[in-house]
Amino acid sequence: MSGHILFLTGQLAEPSLRRLLDGLDLGDTTWSVRQLGVKVAALMTAEMIRRRLTDTEQAERIIIPGRCRGDLAALSRHFGIPVERGPDELMDLPRYLGCAGRMPDLSGYLVRIFAEIVEAPRLSIAQILERAAGYRADGADVIDLGCLPDTPFDHLEASVAALKAAGHLVSVDSMQPAELLRGGRAGADFLLSLTEDSLWIAAEVASCPVLIPQQPGDLSSLERAMARLDAQGRPYLADPVLDPIHFGFADSLVRYHRLRHAHPRAEIMMGIGNLTELTEADTTGINALLMGLISELAIGNILTTQVSPHCRSAIREADRARRIMHWARREGSLPKAIDGGLTAVHERSPFPYRPDEIQALAAAVRDPNFRIQVSEAGIHCFNRDGFHTDTDPFAFYPLLGVEHDAGHAFYLGVELARAQIALQLGKRYVQDQPLQWGCTVPPAGSDPVGDARRGTTRHRQAPRSADEKPETASTNERN
Repeated sequence: MSGHILFLTGQLAEPSLRRLLDGLDLGDTTWSVRQLGVKVAALMTAEMIRRRLTDTEQAERIIIPGRCRGDLAALSRHFGIPVERGPDELMDLPRYLGCAGRMPDLSGYLVRIFAEIVEAPRLSIAQILERAAGYRADGADVIDLGCLPDTPFDHLEASVAALKAAGHLVSVDSMQPAELLRGGRAGADFLLSLTEDSLWIAAEVASCPVLIPQQPGDLSSLERAMARLDAQGRPYLADPVLDPIHFGFADSLVRYHRLRHAHPRAEIMMGIGNLTELTEADTTGINALLMGLISELAIGNILTTQVSPHCRSAIREADRARRIMHWARREGSLPKAIDGGLTAVHERSPFPYRPDEIQALAAAVRDPNFRIQVSEAGIHCFNRDGFHTDTDPFAFYPLLGVEHDAGHAFYLGVELARAQIALQLGKRYVQDQPLQWGCTVPPAGSDPVGDARRGTTRHRQAPRSADEKPETASTNERN
């Protein structure tokens, strides 16, 4: 890194920004700081920057605060140099600048996600298409139509055709040979699941079969089915089947390990719903652990579901986990300090400022507007008239003088409640911003489909065929 960077900020943050930059080793890069006459940096807008910044000081880059809104592309054209939006918090600036490890590129992944619509026979085609669009936006590469026992699926062929017309890869999931044949003949890309005895179905259709053991735990029967298709030069996915905890979980892990070592080039699938759906625990950690195992064993396909309420974000979590694990494996690193999308409840660096740093900031405040920050010591609420610290939001009410201002009291109540949650759980609190819950909750107003096309840490455009492996997406847009 070299050249000159111009940092724009507000009056209150300027001393902290200078102290932080003074302590960084930026190599040949020089820097300068300009505050544009506003107290709070987040109040700057692109239009204000365009009007007030008349000298860029020979800078080759301009970095503005992360919460500053506006069209940066227009600013870049106006000044003739790149204008970038930095991180929301000053304490995250070193990593943004590459002084605390480079920013990870999470655009790449190797695992293909099958997302099952478990009650497909009971949904209309329009409902299936709507569900599929949401799954793809969350990260799914293949839409799996789950058939139900003793439930007619009269519109199976029409559903496959509609999904294909919408650009999806499609799998049909049934234990009934007749439904698998219908799905294959309708153009499904994959069929779940065939055994050694039902392997004849693969000869009737062009769909890629997913093979499972003839009987639970019978790895030999799975290998025999694999050998028959290998002899024919026919592609397939092999699934030894992951069992729930206390119902064969440990033994099923051993089967995956044995299968991979016996067949190092085989395409393997793991259905992870038996863990996520049947374990009452936050699924972010389960998905992270399973995707780590999947990465180590080079398993290229997973089947996931979103049935139980606690699994409502399972696809997004699996998508984020596959990207994190892929980056960590490629870099030869631990899956730590890469991305916070899976730390929904407890964040790695929840409190960026010490109590004494917050007090120093409070000492510079000269207006009656309340600021709220959180540190390990508690919730801090302050303005020019006082500095108060507590852990209970109700304790602040008699100290703030808002008894006769219902609107202000309501606002402070909301913000202090958020701050309390952040303090209790160990989360990052930012005033006037909703708490962030990683990939479990999309940001308000987000455009997941647009995010996918821009290559952020969501979904990439689906593969065009069952043979195309999802290796990389487009480059992430750095915010």
